[in-house]
Amino acid sequence: VCLHAGCQIAASPDTKYFTVDWLGVEVTGATLGIIGMGSIGYKVAQRARAFNMRILYHNRNRRRKEEEDTVGAHYCAKMKDLLQQSDFVMLVVNLTPETHKLIGKKELGLMKPTATLINISQGAVIDQDALVEALQNKVIRAAALDVTYPEPLPRDHPLLNLNNVIITPHIGTATVQAIRMMAEEAIANILAVLNDQPVPSEVFPK
Repeated sequence: VCLHAGCQIAASPDTKYFTVDWLGVEVTGATLGIIGMGSIGYKVAQRARAFNMRILYHNRNRRRKEEEDTVGAHYCAKMKDLLQQSDFVMLVVNLTPETHKLIGKKELGLMKPTATLINISQGAVIDQDALVEALQNKVIRAAALDVTYPEPLPRDHPLLNLNNVIITPHIGTATVQAIRMMAEEAIANILAVLNDQPVPSEVFPK
């Protein structure tokens, strides 16, 4: 959100000088709560460790101790504990009936008023009406959303008019290298099926 405000100030035709009255929050030393510690969540933890962040995670299944120790992650059996302690809460779960509106009014109310909610999974994992209310009433500090429902949001959606939310158009994999790797992986899976071989990226192994 500080970046968003800074870009607007830097580009505004009305700016004559910079005043530092839009300070952000330091990432280094902050607590990151990762909800969904699959392969992507684990990669997030690896990167967060480089910023000396305290890492909490909640997942259906606990990671092996060696994996936890490698990134310095601490398991929270109850999502409530993660929400109450985290400065940044990142959603990295698949969208299933169990995770639909996983974060609603109750969960937002458990978060710190200084916390930021980050969603890089699927839009429907968050109850967006509850999020709008929480952001308007400063229940949480801010939100950063790479996904929404629907995509794009209707042009009159209240999330688009809040100054404490950043929304990007589902660009988490929008690099030349990532798209190429995804295409190559898809081709490898197609060839495996056609040749009656094990599927390398099978989502639900037999």
